[in-house]
Parts: sequence; C-alpha cells; structure tokens
Amino acid sequence: MVIKNVSLDTVCGVTSKLPDHALPEVAFAGKSNVGKSSLINGLLNRKSLARTSSQPGKTQTINFYKINEDLFFVDLPGYGYTRAPEQEKKRWGVMVENYLHRSKSLLTVFLLIDIRHDPSANDKMMYDWIVHQGYEPVIIATKQDKINKSQLQKHVKAIRDGLALRPGTPIFPFSALKKQGGEEIWAYIDSLVSGEPPQKGKAQKGAIL
Repeated sequence: MVIKNVSLDTVCGVTSKLPDHALPEVAFAGKSNVGKSSLINGLLNRKSLARTSSQPGKTQTINFYKINEDLFFVDLPGYGYTRAPEQEKKRWGVMVENYLHRSKSLLTVFLLIDIRHDPSANDKMMYDWIVHQGYEPVIIATKQDKINKSQLQKHVKAIRDGLALRPGTPIFPFSALKKQGGEEIWAYIDSLVSGEPPQKGKAQKGAIL
C-alpha cells in the first residue's frame, strides 16, 4: 500500500462509544514494552505517530489510525503491566473484549511477542483469549535485531511451542531499528484488504509457517 496520509482518527476509553465505520481494520495487541508503537510507526513510515514510552502501560485507550481512506490500524492497550491496579486491568480487558465483539470490520489481530524471550504466561493467556473471541492471531516477533540471525529459527520455534500455535499460523520477524519485516507484513495486510485468502507466496513472503 502506498501511504499518502495517516491520522489518529479516534481514541476510545473505557466509557467511549466505539466508532461505526465501514473501512477494514487490523488490530495490534501485545505486552507493554514489546515494541507495539515502534511497529506501528515503522509500518506507517512515521517517527512518532504512535507514542513510544519508557513507561510500560502508557497506552490505556484503543487508538484508531486512519490510513489514506482505505484502512484503520487499531492499537489495543498493552497487557501484562504488573503495577496497574487490578480494577484498571479488568476495565482494559472489558474494553478490548467489547471491541473484538462489536467491530464489524476487523480482519485480523496481530499479536506481538518479543523474539528474545519465551512467551510469558500473559502472552499465552492473551493468545488463548483472542482465539476464544473467535479470531486466529497472526504473530509478529519483534526486536529481531536483538538476536543473531543463526538463532532465528530457534527463537521462532520457542514462540510457536510456548503459545501452542495452531498449525499454519504465520510468524513475521520484525525489527523497527533495522526496518526489517515491514514489507512482508504489509503484503499480508494487503491480501486481507483485497479479500484474497493469504496463501504461501507473495502474501506470506517473509513469514515463518
């Protein structure tokens, strides 16, 4: 996709009404500090559209980024921030569940996992929870630049085993620092938007199945 303009279109908090529009959506979920904002900025070729922070758990809203007049990126609140009050965590969970149930345009949910580490209990819980909501998460393994290339397959296998992924689930290694993996993720998104089932080949280029 040729990105001509991008804007933060809607910000939804716990009590906000979700937007009702016809454009397709792809959502991004991940643990706090997994690099979700860096991923979104990298994919959109922007430096600070999605705010990055050294303070985990900063994103407490659902943010809708409109791309051209074609698509929305939906940034979901980060999970696993242990210092957040339990009541606040529950509110975030209800907010995200409400979005997943009510969105009429959501094509897929990308779940971000830090490639350096085995999936945490929170990662596994989030993966299973998204599946329970009726979606099959696609995995983006962030911070690829932090491991040796020779260790890539080993770390990808650890993610696949740790999450007990369904067979055929694609994993896209990504590095915001080295700008690796973005084209492959966009090819996958474009295939979804065009209505073509993602298959091995162009749409799956760069993915590890």
